[in-house]
Amino acid sequence: MDRTLLVIKPDGVKRGLVGEITGRFERLGLIIVGMKMIWVGNEIAARHYNKDEEWLRKVGTDMLKFYEENGKDPGENLGTKDELELGKKVQGWLFDYVTEGPVVAMVMEGPHVVEIVRKHIGAMNPSDSPAGTIRGDLGHDASDVANFGGRSVRNLVHSSGNKEEAEFEIKLWFKESELHDCDKD
Repeated sequence: MDRTLLVIKPDGVKRGLVGEITGRFERLGLIIVGMKMIWVGNEIAARHYNKDEEWLRKVGTDMLKFYEENGKDPGENLGTKDELELGKKVQGWLFDYVTEGPVVAMVMEGPHVVEIVRKHIGAMNPSDSPAGTIRGDLGHDASDVANFGGRSVRNLVHSSGNKEEAEFEIKLWFKESELHDCDKD
């Protein structure tokens, strides 16, 4: 059985969507083997969003492309056109977002759980997510509103992107004693 991390972010908790989101995964047959509500501290946030320079540059390049496609000047709006600096800004927005209120973190288990969860949460941008996904059905934010507002997209949930990331994130967010084996027939 594979495991993955899912975090219902502060906007999902504040909007009372924990039961709806959790229920969707339970109805898929995934098993929750660990779950807790926490206010994310600086240590977890810093380790969770501790991305390498390649990631920062890619995010910065994506931001430059976004501004170009929308006919805006990132230097005017964000104070820089440097891809690394823009990546760091986005990283800071993510940090601020995940620490602005309590979250519900859970570890789910099942075959191909990483892929299943990613498929059912939808695209990063809720306005790009198809109906039937969590972000498509429940999200109401958009990249342009967030980027021009100097903040992260409020997209309700985070899930691990691959098995290696899941292993790292589960160890970061949960102690082994907080995870349980649950037999489901």
